[in-house]
Amino acid sequence: MSIRHTTTGRRALAAASLAAVLSLALTGCGDDGGGEAKQGGENSAKPSEPATPPTEEKGEQQPDTAAGENVDPNAKLAEIRGDGLVMTIHQAKRDSGGFITLQASIKNEGTQSKNTTAWAGTETALLAKNPNSVAGATLVDKVGKKRYYILRDTENRCLCTTGIPPLLAGKTTSVFMQFPAPPETTTEVDFTLPTFATTSVKISG
Repeated sequence: MSIRHTTTGRRALAAASLAAVLSLALTGCGDDGGGEAKQGGENSAKPSEPATPPTEEKGEQQPDTAAGENVDPNAKLAEIRGDGLVMTIHQAKRDSGGFITLQASIKNEGTQSKNTTAWAGTETALLAKNPNSVAGATLVDKVGKKRYYILRDTENRCLCTTGIPPLLAGKTTSVFMQFPAPPETTTEVDFTLPTFATTSVKISG
């Protein structure tokens, strides 16, 4: 073999060896970088959410909508009667959302079952969407000379108890109703529900 071919062969071998070394070095750097990137991604993941997120985080704007929730059943703001029934108003609370939630219970003190359909009132739009409800309830601000009707959504579903079955003798049902809130200066309103007498109710909250 000539000196020229020998030199060329050694140069080719050296170049190949250098390329292999560089390749290994680059591969090692790539693994380190990839490992760091993956670890960084894991570390930057969203923190674990609490088991029961606050209501506002869940987007739930629902202040006291469940009948009887957080209400003292022994509290009595007013008691009204009608058609053999007695209605006890436990709470009329002003909420920060600009409405009033009224919580009550109705007991059948008679010996026969009582139909509840009249409580839904006579407003056609509400009757169609809220049968057997307390959608017929109203509040009257006598000082401001203004009547407040039950709140409803865009499809005329009332923010109140619905689907109330006939009330059996001796039985009690819990109900709730939500109304627009009168001005802060109004601390007392008149409450009316079909078949019952009108009564004054003090607003809390």
